[in-house]
This record gives sequence, C-alpha cells and structure tokens, in this order.
Amino acid sequence: MSEAAVSTEPALHAVTPPKKVAKPRNAIERKARLEKIFNALDALFPQATCALLHKDAWQLLVATILSAQCTDERVNKVTPELFKKYPRIEDFANAPQEELANDIRSTGFFNNKARSIIGAARKVLNEFHGRVPRAMDELLTVPGAARKTANVVLGTAYGIASGIVVDTHVQRITQRLDLTRSTEPAKIEQDLIKIIPQERWILFSHQVIHFGRQICIARKPRCASCPLDALCYAKDKTLA
Repeated sequence: MSEAAVSTEPALHAVTPPKKVAKPRNAIERKARLEKIFNALDALFPQATCALLHKDAWQLLVATILSAQCTDERVNKVTPELFKKYPRIEDFANAPQEELANDIRSTGFFNNKARSIIGAARKVLNEFHGRVPRAMDELLTVPGAARKTANVVLGTAYGIASGIVVDTHVQRITQRLDLTRSTEPAKIEQDLIKIIPQERWILFSHQVIHFGRQICIARKPRCASCPLDALCYAKDKTLA
C-alpha cells in the first residue's frame, strides 16, 4: 500500500533542542521511549509495506536486487516492462546477459545486477523447483540475495519475520534515535532484534523507511513537523 495519502505534515512547532530532550536512564525508561516511537510510527504509517511493485516472490526478489544503489521509484519504472518481456523465471534464466543488462541499465550497476538475476533464476529453477525459498539459509544461497534482500522477500512476500531489513534509511534513523550505536548493517540488525518484538520486525522496517523518505530526510530532517521530536536528541536537529 502506498503511503502517499498519509499526512506527514502536522502543524509546525518549536523544535526541542537536543540538550533538553531527556535521555532514558535505565531499561524501564528505554522501553517506555521505544513504545512511544512505535506509537508515533503506527500513527503515521499504520499499514506501511514495501514500495517495490511486484506480483509474487520472484518479482519481488528481482525488484529488490535492482534496488541496490537505486531508488524504488526508478525500479518501479523499469520492472513493468521488464516483467512483460520476461514473464517467467525461465525467461530470465535463458536471457542473454548483455540484453538483460541493457534492459535494466537505468538502475545502475546493470552488468552485475543482470548476472545476479540470471544466476538467481537458474538457482531457483534448478535447486528450488522454480519457487523462491521460504527459509533464510536457503535464500542466502541465491545469487544477489544478501541478508537485506532476503529479509525483504521473506517478510513482504511470505510474511515471515526472519529479521529486520536494514537499508540506508533504517541504518541512519535507528542510529539517530539511539536505538543502535553500531555502524555495520549486520550488527545494527542484531541490536534491533534484541529490543524490538518479533511481531513488529516486518512492519517496523517499512515504517522507518517511509519515515526516512518523508520526514527524517537525510540532508535536512523536518524536525519542526516530526512527531518524534520530543524523543530525539540527535545533535543535528534542524531547529528553524
């Protein structure tokens, strides 16, 4: 479901200076703060889901591979024609790499992505009977499916909470909100898994991604219209 219709522009207010935001002092206060973060995200994006257009797990896997170092918006412009040209996994498996690379050129890193997609198609056909696997350890053997991609596919296509998607938005915002102090995606995911209930893993990552695109923008976060302002003690808040 698209979040375009969700209002993310509450009335502007005086931004709370970072030094005046009380930091949690113990586990009880950290848990209470986290619940407030959940509540704010639920109010903003109650039904947040993956923005990549797809009809099944295979299409989502392809779209997620294409989304590396590329915006979802750009991927969504490429995939309709791509899936029309290659409607079956077999079509991708038999595609000439140079031709496929040209078809996905606008997503960047097109040679590597074409190689991964063709390899993924052959792996799924030959070892998983044409079905994208539903287990993390199996999915990670598929070319192009690193842990972030696997979490996207398992969570969105199958509803399996195998972990938390850590993309650039999740990495930046969870650090900003002091939910992790790690810098590596794998360690960030483990930090988040420890504090976020498993039933929220899938929704949480999508909510944070939408939040990062619409409110907590990397270059200039919209702190004056952010419902998490009173909970955020990031040093680079935009106070104007």
